[in-house]
Amino acid sequence: MSEGDSNVNVMEDYVQTTIWRKQQECYVRLNNTQQEEIDGLFCPGLFDGWVCWPDTAAGEAASAPCPEFIIGFDPSRKAYKICEETGEWFFHEEYNKTWSNYTTCINKEDLWFRQMIVTLYIVGYSISLVALLSSLGILTYFKSLRCARITIHMNLFGSFTINNFLWILWYNLVVKHIDVIKNNEVWCRGLHAVLMLFLISNYSWMLGEGLYLHTVLVSAFISETKLLRCMLLLGWGLPIIFVVPYAYLRYTFEDQNDVGCWMDDGKFFILLQIPVAVSIFLNLVFLANILRVLYVKLRQQPQGGSGASRASLQALRATLLLVPLLGLNFLLTPFRPDKDGFWEYLYEVVQAVTASLQGLCVAILFCFFNGEVLAQMKRKWRAATFRPRANSCTVTTVSVRKDASKKRKPIDEIGRLLPQNNP
Repeated sequence: MSEGDSNVNVMEDYVQTTIWRKQQECYVRLNNTQQEEIDGLFCPGLFDGWVCWPDTAAGEAASAPCPEFIIGFDPSRKAYKICEETGEWFFHEEYNKTWSNYTTCINKEDLWFRQMIVTLYIVGYSISLVALLSSLGILTYFKSLRCARITIHMNLFGSFTINNFLWILWYNLVVKHIDVIKNNEVWCRGLHAVLMLFLISNYSWMLGEGLYLHTVLVSAFISETKLLRCMLLLGWGLPIIFVVPYAYLRYTFEDQNDVGCWMDDGKFFILLQIPVAVSIFLNLVFLANILRVLYVKLRQQPQGGSGASRASLQALRATLLLVPLLGLNFLLTPFRPDKDGFWEYLYEVVQAVTASLQGLCVAILFCFFNGEVLAQMKRKWRAATFRPRANSCTVTTVSVRKDASKKRKPIDEIGRLLPQNNP
C-alpha cells in the first residue's frame, strides 16, 4: 500500500473506530437500560450506523444529537427517526431501506454564511492578486527605479502574489470539496505547508522593510549590497526554518482528530505564530526608534539643511500604516467570539476582508501611492502625449523662418531705391 493510500485511510479508520465504539455502547444501553413499558405497538431500539435509537411508541418520532464525527454536521442539532403507526420504523422507498432524518443536522443559514465567507476570501485575494501583478509589472518596466529599497518592495510583492494565488487554490480545490478534506489527501497537506511558508514570508519581508529603513536612517554608512543580501536571506530563509519543522512534526505526530487537510490549527501551530509575533514586535521597535532618530535629526538640523530623503519618509509612512494592518489578523485570533452569534459573523467578515485585501494595501502603499513611481509614470505619460505636438512645433518654426526670409527681400530692395546720404 502506498503512502497516499495509507493517509487516505486514516480518516476512514477514525470514523469506523468511532462507529464501532458507538455501536457497542448502543447495544449495552439497549440491553441494560430498563425501558418503560410502552402500551401498544412500538418500534424496537436499534443502531442505524450513526446513532443509537431507543424503543419508540408507534406514531411518534425519536430524536438524538447529530453525530459529531460526520463532516458538515452540527452536533448541537437534532436528528429524527419516525416510528410508523404499524410499529415499524419509517421505510424510505427511494432508498429502499429504513430511514433516519439527518437533514436537520445541517444548519442551512450557517452553511450559506460559510459559503459567502469563502466567496469573500476568493474575491478579495483575486483583487489583491491583480493589484500585485500590476505593481510588479510597473516596477519591472521602470528600470530607473531599481535600487535596494525597490528590490525589497518587489520581493514583498512577490511573496504576497504567490501567497494570494495559493489561497485561491486552497479555497477552490480544498475548502469547497468535502471529499478531499475527508480523505486527507497528501497533496492538500502539502499545499497547506507551502501556503504557510509564503504566509510567513509576508511577515518576514515586512520585517525586512522595517529593518532596511532602520539601518539606512540610523546607520547611514553601510553597504546596500550586503544589506540587500541579508534581506533576501531573512525574507526567504526565515520561513523555511519554522515551516519545515512544523510540517514534519504535524505529519509525524498527527492524531486521528487532526487529519482534515490540517485545516484546524493543531498543537504545533505555535511554531508558525512565533515568527509572526516576533516580526510584528521587531517592526514596531524599529519604527519607534526610526521616529525617535528622525525627530532628533530634525531638531538638530540647521535651517535650510537637508534631512531625511523624501523617498525614505514616504517608505516610513507606508510601513507605519502597513504593519498594524498585517498584524490585525494575528491580534484578532485570541479574541475569537463564541460560535453561532452575531459577533462571530462580524468577526469572520472582518477577518476575510482584512486578510484577503492585504496584498491590495501593500500594492497601494508601496507602488500606486509611491512618489517616485508616480513621477516616473507622469514623465512617461507626458513624453507619450506631447511628443507629436513637439514635432509640429519644430516644423512650424522652420516654416515661419523661411517665410520671414522671403518677406525681407522686398524691404531690402526698397532700401536700395532710397537716396543715400553720403558724407
